[in-house]
Amino acid sequence: MSDPHPARASFEKEDKRTFLQKIAEFIHPGPDSKAELIETLADAQDNDIIGAESRVMLEGVIRMAELTAGDVMVAAPRMDLLDIDSPVDEVLGVVMDTAHSRFPVFEGDRENIIGILMAKDLLKLQRAPELNIRALLRPAVFVPETKGLNDLLREFRGNRNHLAIVIDEFGRVAGLITIEDVLEQIVGEIEDEFDIDEDEGDIYALADRTYRVSGDTEIERVAEAFAVTLAPSDDDQDFDTIGGLIAHEMGHVPKRGEHHTMAGLNFVVLHTKGGAVRWFKVSPVPPDDRTG
Repeated sequence: MSDPHPARASFEKEDKRTFLQKIAEFIHPGPDSKAELIETLADAQDNDIIGAESRVMLEGVIRMAELTAGDVMVAAPRMDLLDIDSPVDEVLGVVMDTAHSRFPVFEGDRENIIGILMAKDLLKLQRAPELNIRALLRPAVFVPETKGLNDLLREFRGNRNHLAIVIDEFGRVAGLITIEDVLEQIVGEIEDEFDIDEDEGDIYALADRTYRVSGDTEIERVAEAFAVTLAPSDDDQDFDTIGGLIAHEMGHVPKRGEHHTMAGLNFVVLHTKGGAVRWFKVSPVPPDDRTG
């Protein structure tokens, strides 16, 4: 039997707020902009309604809605690519040096991305040597620079492709973006196997009597720790971090496994990310091996 008063029933379902609630909302209306919403989150933290980490994540979600793939991608010049025509040993060397889990593969020209290689799939070559790298490729996903991060995250979750090639307005490769790049906009930088707890510091001793030093450590701190003087070879340059100084002295973006000797110290690149050195392995150079 139908409701004889459908309009009244609809009204009752629409608004169940009490008179006092309506008055309170009239006096203290909710935020009507993203800036006000972020301020509301700050007030909520101050009032112990949410914790600091929750506030950071919620703010990240809000700000992420305004970001696109082009805003957070790894630019094309800094992409680690594999050439389909390279020997398997050379491909394995690049995979081990960069320590990525996924690699765009090109043929002929770097713009011609033909697929994505999963590092773990290379293990199949040991069981079936007759296979070639082309047979291991997975389809590449292409997205425009203007792709919103919200939509991109939804697609990453839906199709289980955790890497996409970013294309500019002219159809050229602008860079690449991973699901990790997107999630870091919400939760902050995602630590990996090379990262350490904050209370362990950015310079600490290893079991083999060498040291691990983060690339963003201030030069003065490294100099003080090892009792050396660290300065660029040309006085016109000025750097704040040890990673920036070493990259300048090497003359290029360092890659994993490369090393550079400076001020009696040997800096070996352990890990890079986004074109910057994340970790060095540092050890004093034996006096007999020093030059000059």
